[in-house]
Amino acid sequence: MIVHNRLQTSTLDLEPVLREQIAPVLPLRLRQAVLSLPDEVRRHLEEVRIRLGRPLQVYYGGREAFVTLTGQTSPRAEDGHFIDEEDIAQTLNLMTHSSLYALEEELRRGYLTIPGGHRVGLAGRALLDGQGQLRGLKEITTFNLRIARDVRHAAEKIRHLLIDSAAYRLHNTLLISPPQCGKTTLLRDLARHLSCGTLHPKLPPQKVGIVDERSEVAASWRGVPQHDLGPRTDVLDACPKAEGMQMMIRSMSPHVLVTDEIGRPEDGAALLEAIHAGVHVITTAHGFGMHEVRNRPVLRQLFEQGAFHRYIVLSRRRGPCTIEGVFDKRGERVQTGSENHV
Repeated sequence: MIVHNRLQTSTLDLEPVLREQIAPVLPLRLRQAVLSLPDEVRRHLEEVRIRLGRPLQVYYGGREAFVTLTGQTSPRAEDGHFIDEEDIAQTLNLMTHSSLYALEEELRRGYLTIPGGHRVGLAGRALLDGQGQLRGLKEITTFNLRIARDVRHAAEKIRHLLIDSAAYRLHNTLLISPPQCGKTTLLRDLARHLSCGTLHPKLPPQKVGIVDERSEVAASWRGVPQHDLGPRTDVLDACPKAEGMQMMIRSMSPHVLVTDEIGRPEDGAALLEAIHAGVHVITTAHGFGMHEVRNRPVLRQLFEQGAFHRYIVLSRRRGPCTIEGVFDKRGERVQTGSENHV
């Protein structure tokens, strides 16, 4: 079975988002450049890249362009506005409200979250303590402003495959894809369906616990999720996954645990502990297919222990959330009787 589900549209109207949430954290001339981008670019804007000594750049709809101060786009780097130290200093002051000290923990993780749940990745010179451990960043020279999109109905065509048709229970599920292929978008939509009780007619609403280590699933700002995750969802933001899953089980008694980007041994151990405690899990991992599950040590251990009964492989071949295949716990493709059904 080859599945070619493609995410078609976003419910997020970017015009007010750009003006009310993105523009205020940019210096005046960069703000004017972004607000003057062509309509096609603004509608599909994904990232704004600000790098000291290099041209202003945007990513939109799987494409990239360099940007002038008047908002014109070009494939040639030399045509873009080259970022200077004043651009960097003003951007940092606006994004941190001139208070780097108050954001020490965020700087240690390498990103900030701004109103609306948009995440700003940071790069520059690392600051180490006396033991060589990372304390944060100083001399920040790069900002990657990623637009947070709350996309509805991403899971519409596969949600029936995540239910055990005999017992009407949720399958423990792993979403696999390279970066920026929609796995977090799909994860968020599944969490919302579970919380609202709309994943399957015979599956009642579930208490959902989200452990959001990188603040990407819920896009929380000051601890408040900026995305609609359903009425029965609790979010533990900016907490390491392994510790967070244990905390969530102890304190919130979820039916389903949702987390993003597993990969460390402690993540795998915490997932197995949750499953053995009777909690269902949905999570994601970076990769290009089922061969990653068999070759990466942590994922291989989970596969061999039968942790997941569903594997969903995504790509961007036909746009975000292109579903390349759905697999069972043995790694075999799930047959649905019709490619058009999924």
